[in-house]
Amino acid sequence: MGVIIKVSGPLVLAKGMSESKMYDICRVGEKRLIGEIIGLKGDIASIQVYEETEGIGPGEIVEPLNMPLTVELGPGLIGSIYDGIERPLDIIYEKHGYLIPRGTELPALDRNKKWYFVPIRKKGDVVISGDVIGEVDETVLVKHKILVPYGIEGEIVEIKEGEYTIREPIAIVKTKHGDKEIFMMQTWPVRRPRPYKRKLPPEELLTTGQRVIDTFFPIGKGGTACVPGPFGSGKTVIQHQLAKWADAQVIVFVGCGERGNEMADVLLEFPKLKDPKSGEPLMKRTVLIANTSNMPVAAREASVYTGITIAEYFRDMGYSVALQADSTSRWAEALREISGRLEEMPGEEGYPAYLGTRIAEFYERAGRVETLGSDKRIGALSVIGSVSPPGGDLSDPVVQATLRVVKVFWSLEDKLAFKRHFPAISWLNSYSLYTESLRNYIEKTIGEVFRKNSEQALWLLEREAELEEIVRLVGKDTLTAQDRLILESARSIREDFLHQNAFLEIDTYSTLNKQAAMLEIILYFYNKAKDYLDKTPPDQQNIKMNEIEKLPVREKIARMKFIPENERAAIFEIKKEIDLAFENL
Repeated sequence: MGVIIKVSGPLVLAKGMSESKMYDICRVGEKRLIGEIIGLKGDIASIQVYEETEGIGPGEIVEPLNMPLTVELGPGLIGSIYDGIERPLDIIYEKHGYLIPRGTELPALDRNKKWYFVPIRKKGDVVISGDVIGEVDETVLVKHKILVPYGIEGEIVEIKEGEYTIREPIAIVKTKHGDKEIFMMQTWPVRRPRPYKRKLPPEELLTTGQRVIDTFFPIGKGGTACVPGPFGSGKTVIQHQLAKWADAQVIVFVGCGERGNEMADVLLEFPKLKDPKSGEPLMKRTVLIANTSNMPVAAREASVYTGITIAEYFRDMGYSVALQADSTSRWAEALREISGRLEEMPGEEGYPAYLGTRIAEFYERAGRVETLGSDKRIGALSVIGSVSPPGGDLSDPVVQATLRVVKVFWSLEDKLAFKRHFPAISWLNSYSLYTESLRNYIEKTIGEVFRKNSEQALWLLEREAELEEIVRLVGKDTLTAQDRLILESARSIREDFLHQNAFLEIDTYSTLNKQAAMLEIILYFYNKAKDYLDKTPPDQQNIKMNEIEKLPVREKIARMKFIPENERAAIFEIKKEIDLAFENL
């Protein structure tokens, strides 16, 4: 037992802790608050406490538990909502109401619920770590695969089908060190990445249904992305959109220090929303970790690690998993506060010098991997983190540290948000480094034309930015008809294609085929008009451009996004109307 000698906000110093190890957890004070050792100097331990420390004082006892912070992994995770240290908030609410009593100790997974276990291995089979020995139908969308825990290999001497709780043995494996019981539940320390055989390049597109992302700045399955932006630019809405519609089999959503009403939105919306592929509620493939801004600061760090460990567990089953962290700035603020109380030498803007290392370690746990086990399983974990720099300043240390490790940058701009252009992702500042590795997949799935069209559309948007500078200086009248056509076509790409209404059922999600069709029509109009102007005598080009701007078919192009998915052929019908319009000209 240790004894508290100092309390400084979430940081507690205790003496008599010489036998403890770094990152071990302990129970602090009479209220038995949960804390984690983050520093050792002689027999004095620095403990970051994941609960409010008010009322705790010197002289109280610290009980080391001699184990790292771990999470429980097993059937019952999907559809649950946890706080940062994996305590089930719905169970706490049933027992204690709205407020979480300090020192609450509750298991993450229900010990009494019975799950029907179906073995896929039999007695006498030899298994190694990571092998799937059976399955449990956790929800209609997720088949929970029971894995042989890390470090166990040998011959199955007993395995039975039937209903079991997560603490009842489902199999016995004869190993070199004696017989080992296997349960449906296993535990894993959150700060240690789960092992795998090898990492693979992300060669498959993670479709999101958001046109600006899928067409211009795609992310691969197993990729990393960063969404920085100022307050009010739509970071949370984008994170919610990706959690709802991303082409992943399991979603882990971590609300890290965000406002409580944003997490409440997720809780209220997800059970109502239907998965686009199966028609089932989205909650049946989602795990939520709620660590809101009014919860203790130190727990933000735990929530990020808890979320990614749960995500790695489902990746090991061979699933494609997407982790949304909203927002990593709040986690960095927690690191800054703890670092300040530890009296460490500050780095840039007061953040600890190891900020970049911590962020890199977190994002490096993403990836497409070949999992452990004798059968070949490929799992993917994609990590998308939003960053909230003060005033939208992209030179903020958290943004810069994140950009050094992630491969996709979706830059949100308040200028676009104030114009009511959502998603407010800047097409001039954003980039994706996966475009080349996804080229084969995109060409196979949708065709080479889509990739060429997206390149031409980006060129038009970049050219528009250059022409707007000229228009500001000398006015629109000085432009040639061809330049006026570029401005009009770029406006059509912005307003008719990139603008997407997250709250309109028909427009909130677009399949890749619909995106390809819409972009093809806009560029077909541009190329047709360009050819027409090139054949027109120079002195009549501006007059003809005036007529092109007023063509009624442009209204049809503007309304393409409202054509339902099952009537996509109607989009290609617009081509005939464009041909007819130019014939009549």
